[in-house]
Amino acid sequence: MKPKEILVFGATGNIGRNLIRKLTKNNYKVVAVTRNIHQKGLKLKTQANPGYLELVELESLNEEKIKYLLKGCSICVNLIGILFEKNRDQFIKIHSTFPNILSKIAKEKKIDQFIHVSALGVENALDSKYAKSKLMGEINVRKNFKNSLILKPSIVYGIDDNFTTNFMSLLSKLPIMPLYYNGRTKFVPIHVSDLTEIIYQIIAREIKNETIQCVGPEEISFKEILMKILKSIRKRRLLIPMPLPVAKITAAFLGILPKPLLTLDQLLLLKYDNIPSKKYKTNFDLGLNANKKFEEEIEKYSYNWRSGGQYTRNNSQEIS
Repeated sequence: MKPKEILVFGATGNIGRNLIRKLTKNNYKVVAVTRNIHQKGLKLKTQANPGYLELVELESLNEEKIKYLLKGCSICVNLIGILFEKNRDQFIKIHSTFPNILSKIAKEKKIDQFIHVSALGVENALDSKYAKSKLMGEINVRKNFKNSLILKPSIVYGIDDNFTTNFMSLLSKLPIMPLYYNGRTKFVPIHVSDLTEIIYQIIAREIKNETIQCVGPEEISFKEILMKILKSIRKRRLLIPMPLPVAKITAAFLGILPKPLLTLDQLLLLKYDNIPSKKYKTNFDLGLNANKKFEEEIEKYSYNWRSGGQYTRNNSQEIS
């Protein structure tokens, strides 16, 4: 039987690369879409054996090319997302407009499964442009493709992420780390391999018409996350609560950097707990477990930020 072909948008990201490895290893043919094959091609080509991966360049929102790509695939996975805007209304264009167009074409081409990856808790943070654009994307997808499957993950972490690795870099250099909102914001981080396993199982079981909150096995506060990272990189740092007016000033400054460490919009998001609501099922409710523990997983790659690198003695230094 001919394997199903899966079209993946956002293939070069942390989730995308791991998902390609998972799918192709299980004999699915993947068509990976990237904006620039010359920059990203090598990174993607190493993720699969020859014959299981095809790379396609899509520089702009070319509807005719999207129609052509969807015509040959039975499953579409949209992973495209950004954490900050480089240009005005970029959140809307990427998180709302693109999923709207993509889901309409997917419905027109009658594909078997449409999987859209959004974010956990966006319905609560309506003063955030990121959250509002993500929520509108969900609404558009559900309206256009009735049997679509929407995934709402909490923080997705792993060796190539932009979350734990950024904080490891900061905490390895800064003597003091600010605690926004006193570090009380709660998260349920999920390891990227657990999330890609969930997506694989959804495809294999042909699950449709669901909105699933994708979470890991632990609820952890922002302060606890920083403490675990400090323990893992063998550092001692002062974690100091930062008043909101001062936090806004620092976020405004950091937000103008080419690759912002924190933006005003991200500061708004940190005000809201990133944990499951009772409105939707979680992956655990559907028997799709995520078992990897945050502290155990970051220990596997945090040596890059320790003073002695991979040769650091394996001790359990306490952080205070």
